[in-house]
Amino acid sequence: MGSTDHEKKIIETLGTKSILKQQIFDNTRAAFQLLKDELSEISQKFNAQLHDTDPRILLEFRDHGEFGAELKIAGDLLMFNMHSNIFQFDRQHEIWKTAYIKNDVTAGYSGVINIYNFLSDSFKYSRNEDLGYLIARIFINKNNHFFVQGKRQSGFNFTTLGSKAIDRNNVYQIVLAAIRYCLDFDLLVPPYDAVKLITVGQVNQSISESRIRTGKRLGYQFRSDDIDQ
Repeated sequence: MGSTDHEKKIIETLGTKSILKQQIFDNTRAAFQLLKDELSEISQKFNAQLHDTDPRILLEFRDHGEFGAELKIAGDLLMFNMHSNIFQFDRQHEIWKTAYIKNDVTAGYSGVINIYNFLSDSFKYSRNEDLGYLIARIFINKNNHFFVQGKRQSGFNFTTLGSKAIDRNNVYQIVLAAIRYCLDFDLLVPPYDAVKLITVGQVNQSISESRIRTGKRLGYQFRSDDIDQ
């Protein structure tokens, strides 16, 4: 029996799009390993300069395997997560208007590395209700080109896909910007009305386990947290 149109399309897709996605996954995985290497080196570099200060402010890097890593900075925790899947931007995204993507739409497929900011006490005291904040996403394509989507005030300067390839120096700058952002992103007192009622169970739990729900901007919405597209 000869191949049907469906069979031909499946073979064609496996030979093109599926291979493309595998290539992007490999690029993203290599970039994530580079990121973890930089996190380790940065923690050692800064700790060497902080060795005569309070040991509680020393940086601590932890490798969580193929898809995760963390960097503790005093009372903050940066969590780095590589997604295992490959994504395409929705058709409303500004990326489709660039000449780079118009010339090659397959360059719009990307792997993603997410950077989250948590309070380190959230993990220390197992406060599972606490909130973390996505402060940046790194997108990497088949050409190893990348851009960073992040908070406008965060200092992430790599906002154009196709202009730079991911490398050690760029990763170093991204990590420094993430550290600066989380240190400047202070914990605010929640609005009175957001915490004026509490159950007996919550009080008992919070006394024994320090589990009153906490986040840096819990109960607040403010324009300075807008995302750069």
